[in-house]
Amino acid sequence: MAGIPDARWQSDAQLHLTLRYIGEVDARMADDVLLALGQLRGAAPEVALAGVGRFGGERAGDALWAGVAPAAPLALLHKKVDQALARIGLPREGRAYLPHITIARLPRRASAPAVEAFLARHAGLASAPFVMDALLLYESRLGQEGAHYEAVARWPLDAAAPAC
Repeated sequence: MAGIPDARWQSDAQLHLTLRYIGEVDARMADDVLLALGQLRGAAPEVALAGVGRFGGERAGDALWAGVAPAAPLALLHKKVDQALARIGLPREGRAYLPHITIARLPRRASAPAVEAFLARHAGLASAPFVMDALLLYESRLGQEGAHYEAVARWPLDAAAPAC
């Protein structure tokens, strides 16, 4: 996580895989979210880091990410979370789900050659497989150092359940 001037690299505490972004909610809806997510059941998928990519564009500011594969079991969990949240009145997520871990935020005028070089250098990023054994709900707060994430609740995923 280096080699791009002015990139804001995520700290270890900021690294996470988002299944569904919820956004700001009031206290009553937060309680409903906790109840809805607490009722979810799912298999504990085995996944691995797989490649890197970029969201956004040179003019808009953007982010670099590490991919997570296989996508199918994560997409199923995303769908379950999205459906549970829709049942309590939150709008469904309108964009396609791409499992990833954001690794850096880039300034609007990031050096295109440096970004392209980073993406080329790390295109083969891969990790050993690991099991995602829990679903966590995080609250995020923006500060001068970026987002700070605090776990609000944790629900285990079933390692014995059939693969999705």
